[in-house]
Amino acid sequence: MGRQLVIEINRTHVCIEHPPGVCSVAFSPDGQILASGSWDTTVRLWRVSDGVPLRTLEHTDWVSSVAFSPDGQTLASGLYDKTVRLWRVANGTLLRTLKGHTDWVLSVAFSPDEQTLASGSRDKTVQLWRVSDGALLYILVGHTDWVESVAFSPDGQALASGSWDTTVRLWRVSDGTLLRILEGHTDAVLSVAFSPDGQTLASGSWDKTVRLWRVSDGALLRTLEGHTGSVSSVAFSPDEQTLASGSYDKTVRLWRVADGALLRTLEGHTGSVRSVAFSPDGQTLASGSVDKTVRLWKLG
Repeated sequence: MGRQLVIEINRTHVCIEHPPGVCSVAFSPDGQILASGSWDTTVRLWRVSDGVPLRTLEHTDWVSSVAFSPDGQTLASGLYDKTVRLWRVANGTLLRTLKGHTDWVLSVAFSPDEQTLASGSRDKTVQLWRVSDGALLYILVGHTDWVESVAFSPDGQALASGSWDTTVRLWRVSDGTLLRILEGHTDAVLSVAFSPDGQTLASGSWDKTVRLWRVSDGALLRTLEGHTGSVSSVAFSPDEQTLASGSYDKTVRLWRVADGALLRTLEGHTGSVRSVAFSPDGQTLASGSVDKTVRLWKLG
């Protein structure tokens, strides 16, 4: 299983309707900082080397998703108050609040050129924003239920969105055109992620499976089965040989992408795992859980 560093998250707010703990984790591009978003209405920044807390970004509602810009200077947070917030990482200054969604924002992602931000919402839409001034560029309409996850392709030309309507949709970023609908999951899609080469898309679902799709034509390549709870988060390793999946069954599983073989099951969380992320060098995996902790796993 490897050495673990456990970062404890102190709770200041608990709501019965929404489980407490950590809902999203993300590494900075240089791998030195980890951001964690929580239902305690904060985003916390941690030093990866020793787990020391660096800064707390205070919000006015539950935080559902966090993402670093590719240059590491800006952090985006998606909130249940229907907004997206942009923060300067260096000092925690709030740069901008993006308003346009009519329901909870559930996912945020920066484009590789960091000029565009995508947000997925319970209002069933994906919205694309210009980062420089917060202007709303496009509203992508088509999903018939909550949009739980969004991810840009590595070349920035396509955007994937996963929804409670059981589908994954691929959109052309330049004009918001729907390119393809990927169907096969039998329940809500909770997470989507592109492989680093952009050729494969992974999706995790409430149906307890991970599915791998060929981006070029939408063909289903493989279904990964083994989790005993919903799959809430998926992430490719930087060398694209391994896929991590976090689940409501309290485990993280590592899969070999080439053939779908289960490589390892990481156990230790005492609550459902809501988010997983690889460090840029691929040597560390972060997992955030409703058990109020972030765990860092050494994979080497």
